[in-house]
Amino acid sequence: MKITLLILIIFGIFLSQKVNAQKIYSVNAEYKADIKIYVVNAEYKADLLVYKENAEYKAKANEGKWYFVDADYKADKKIFFEDAEYKADLKIYFVDAEYKAKWKNLSKKHLLY
Repeated sequence: MKITLLILIIFGIFLSQKVNAQKIYSVNAEYKADIKIYVVNAEYKADLLVYKENAEYKAKANEGKWYFVDADYKADKKIFFEDAEYKADLKIYFVDAEYKAKWKNLSKKHLLY
């Protein structure tokens, strides 16, 4: 009984850490990235509307609320900003309010899991 409870607690802690943050690190080379990003100039062109959080605890799951970390080992995902749309896996648009962050193209959502 105690072992089962301990396993459930450990599993719960593991899940909560994976679900709680969308920590992002921007790399300087394409080959280092998990995903290639292109920043579009209009909301309607984006797959994902992204809000840059100013604190790690505010970044939520896979909802477009990103917190940029200062080291690659702290990140959930490493991204590279492409200079051309056709090279990117995901098109994003940075929004100015947290409530605006959301997926516009759900078929791409798996890229950030």
